[in-house]
Amino acid sequence: MSDVTPADQIGAEPPQEAVVDLLGMLAYGELVAFDRMAADARLAPDLRRRAVLSEMAAREITNYRRLADRLHELGADPEAAMRPYVRAVSDYHEQTEPNDWLEGLTKAYVGDGIADDFTREVAAVLVAPDRDLILDVLHDSVHADFAADELRAAIALDPKVANRLSMWARRLVGEGISQALRVAGERPSLAALLAIHGADFQALLRRLTSAHTARMSAVGLNN
Repeated sequence: MSDVTPADQIGAEPPQEAVVDLLGMLAYGELVAFDRMAADARLAPDLRRRAVLSEMAAREITNYRRLADRLHELGADPEAAMRPYVRAVSDYHEQTEPNDWLEGLTKAYVGDGIADDFTREVAAVLVAPDRDLILDVLHDSVHADFAADELRAAIALDPKVANRLSMWARRLVGEGISQALRVAGERPSLAALLAIHGADFQALLRRLTSAHTARMSAVGLNN
């Protein structure tokens, strides 16, 4: 999806501070994802789905551990690297607490999808091994695939739920963008990762919007 040239192909290496910021943001995201999936598992309508989400939660904590280990290798304290993102992420989740199983799945599918797309864009300007680590962590699409299948099945069973979930998805996107702008303002090193290589922010926004539209259409939701 990214049109940004990797840094190791153009002879530039991003500042370590920016790399630590990105790894810290992603590590905290994985830690929160673990908490959310464990909580969502309790909303599951049956034991099979509960087990699936519980297994996914275990995968998230493994991803967190890999990112925390890399932060240690860079001489950074994982807790300190994650701390700047606690408030924004907490505010987002407080404003978008799902009321039921389907809203939780929509949040995972839509909200996490946009966050992952943005992180891939930023990670594309890193050099190995940090770029490879982040892309590998984000490559795990099992949760998104599971959510998509569940949403399609629910809409096929009752097409009326599509309208409710579409409205919910728009709220998720709006709140997510609001908090992303807040983080960018507070942590300019993240925005600088794209700016270093002349990334076109308007083009980035178009790519993110296009991917979001395709994601919504794929499960029968309206933009």
